[in-house]
Formats: sequence, C-alpha cells, structure tokens
Amino acid sequence: MSLKSNRDQLVQTAVQGSVAPAHQWAPFEVGSAGEVFSWPSTGGITYNVKIGDSVFGWAGEHIEPGVSTTMSHKNRKCESGYQFLACCGNQATVISGAAKGEKGTVLGHHGGVEHLMLDFPDETLDKLTCDDKFLIKGYGQGLKLIDHPEVFIYNLDPDLLDAWGLTEREDGKIEVPVNVIVPGHAMGSGIGALSVATGDYDILCHDEEMVKENGMQRLRFGDFVAVMDHDNRYGRTYRKGAVTIGVVIHSDSPLAGHGPGMMTLMSACDGKLVPVISETANVGAIRSIGRYAVE
Repeated sequence: MSLKSNRDQLVQTAVQGSVAPAHQWAPFEVGSAGEVFSWPSTGGITYNVKIGDSVFGWAGEHIEPGVSTTMSHKNRKCESGYQFLACCGNQATVISGAAKGEKGTVLGHHGGVEHLMLDFPDETLDKLTCDDKFLIKGYGQGLKLIDHPEVFIYNLDPDLLDAWGLTEREDGKIEVPVNVIVPGHAMGSGIGALSVATGDYDILCHDEEMVKENGMQRLRFGDFVAVMDHDNRYGRTYRKGAVTIGVVIHSDSPLAGHGPGMMTLMSACDGKLVPVISETANVGAIRSIGRYAVE
C-alpha cells in the first residue's frame, strides 16, 4: 500500500553556505585501544571519499564525504537554520566560481562541527574552490505520514521518501529498507542530545565480534540504517521496542565513544517501524549519485 504524506503543506526555503575549512583537532589523538594517530578529519572538499564507499579503512577519522559546508565560519551558533532546513536528498546548486550552476545533493549534517555535507559529480568537484558558495532548497522539515502520526520524520526530502520503497503491511506496521540493523547498545556519542534535526550520533564499531555479528562491516556512506530500541522522537534515548532509522554521514573513528555518524530520519515506538535488509538501501543507489552515479 502507498503511504500518503503531507508534502504539499511543507515549506521550501533557500539556505546558503560555503566550504567549511578542514580541521586539525590536535597534533596527535589517542584511540580507544591506545593507538596514537595524526589523521585528516572533518571539513574541506574531499575528492576520493564518496557516498557508497565503506566507512572503514580510511587513514582518517570522522571523514565527511564530498563537500563539507557551513553557513558561517565564525559563529557556530548561527548554523542552526542552515542545518535544520537542509534535508537529506535536497538539491544543492553552486552559485559562484567555475562550477556556477552545477547541481548536487544534500547528504546530511554533522553535529559538533555543524557541517552539512553535499555530494557533487567529480567534474564539479574539480572546479570547486574553498571560496565557493552553495544555495540549497531546504524542503522536508515537518514531513508526516498522514495515516501514521506516531511515526516522527526529520531531515528527509519528501521525494527521497517516496523513492525509498517503504511499504505498509496489513497489520499497519511499516517496512523500511535498510542496509544494516544496529543493536541499541552500539550507539555512542550524541545519545541524550535533543538535536535530532540538526546533528547526528555515532555507531560504535570498536568491538569486532559485535560488528561481525550484526553485519556492521557493511556500513557505507549514505546507507539507511536501523537502530533498535532507540527513540529519537524528542531527542536520543533508549526505549525498548522503539526503532530509529537514519542515514550514515561520516566515517568511522578510533576515538572512544565515536564511530560512523548517523543522522536521524524517522523514529517510532512499539514496533511500528520494521527494518528489512536491502543491499540497495542507500541514498546514492536511489539518486544515482556518489559511487552509484551513472556515467
């Protein structure tokens, strides 16, 4: 059965940002196993890390695929509108420089650094500089399923929702395609935050046995992921029987309490959302972007 939404009632608002500077957080950092490293991390234009790539194996941590952007480099407190209004799947347009007029896609936002990641084709990335600016048609906050008010939706473009392949069962539950189902005890940094519409939280992957048991080694940038027994309706908390669905927006990290980042897309209690494993449950596969781009 098709799912009806309130998409015609949603407000579409322009927000504008620019390339976020690349960061070095410390000369050296220490991982959860005591390893010492000095690696690239957040920010900048990242050429070779894309939607569809594994979040593991990079000589980097919290790596953001594609173009990392902010509204202002000076005051992170001003970022909330830019983060909030730009939703996964929204259209981004380059409005300056040699790539002016080229189109891209919003992947998601990264809390703490307050970055918004945008995907662009390689030929566009090669034209961009760190001075370029982007206009995003923010569209999706306030999205609801008309017949399922108990499902809370955040940060999701309604066109992407329609293309995702959710199905309503005869018992009223909703099946959601995801690539990985994560146990609730595997969630780390970001638990307790109210910012489900402006940030992310991390999937802990330091326990190799747990990763293998749950197929978490399959995690890719852009994957749709289910977290069991997590309620993100009004913030991020444990609640037995709740399910939260998100999209993976940054890479793994060796830092204790950190790992691949997941931005919230929907959440409901009492088993309303039923995750179903699908290898193509990735925003890149649906939109033909990143590693899934059609040449």
